[in-house]
Amino acid sequence: MMVISLLFPMNVQADQVVADVAAPHAILMEVSTGTVLMEKAADEKVHPASVTKIMTMLLIMEALEQGKIALNDTVTVSEYAASMPDVQLHIREGERYRLQDLCYSLMLESHNDSAVAIAEHVGGTVEGFAAMMNQKAKHLGCYHTYFITPNGLDAEDEHGKHSTTAKDLARIMRCCIKNEKFLSITREPSWTFTDMDGNRSFTVQNKNAFLQMMEGALTGKTGFTNEAGYCYVGALERGEKRLITVVLACGWPNHKT
Repeated sequence: MMVISLLFPMNVQADQVVADVAAPHAILMEVSTGTVLMEKAADEKVHPASVTKIMTMLLIMEALEQGKIALNDTVTVSEYAASMPDVQLHIREGERYRLQDLCYSLMLESHNDSAVAIAEHVGGTVEGFAAMMNQKAKHLGCYHTYFITPNGLDAEDEHGKHSTTAKDLARIMRCCIKNEKFLSITREPSWTFTDMDGNRSFTVQNKNAFLQMMEGALTGKTGFTNEAGYCYVGALERGEKRLITVVLACGWPNHKT
């Protein structure tokens, strides 16, 4: 997957930045001011795949801060959550898990079943959680975003398709990285846990290779569906600056490999 090269001087003006980006949709944003340093079709709506989960995680972090939930909450798996397609943790209906453990499953290995179990716990239903996602998106100025699922699987309803833009995702990530717990969870190399009855054990590994590949990498989230192609949103430090990069629809339609 192509990502934006960040190895250019950061003291130049936005209109001076030139980058050769293969992704159809891309953006590079400076965190402290929200200044866009480079963009390419960054306002066009596309499927975001599992990078959606940064919004899911942001709502979890805010609910924690507001005292509405706790990381040691018990999450009971519904039939619907257990029915989610790959990528999945393979949780089973009726099993109970700690919310904290499902957060690591969500962000390290991007499990779709964990996302739904969390959404139902926090929002009552997936639909209720999606409404929370869309309300938060509008609060952040993400007016070209419409969320239907907490996991980013391709979806469509009477109001439109599950979609967002590179610029809106950068806005969401800009909010996410203000939360130290978000950074801590998404940077964890691996996490081992059991269900609350101790019947099954799991180890999840962090799939964000950029944490090891790129100096200064802070956090990031990958995504892929047949509709979305390969997607990535990440944040890193360069000197005293923090930067956010988003690339969407990589590999599609003519470069699947």
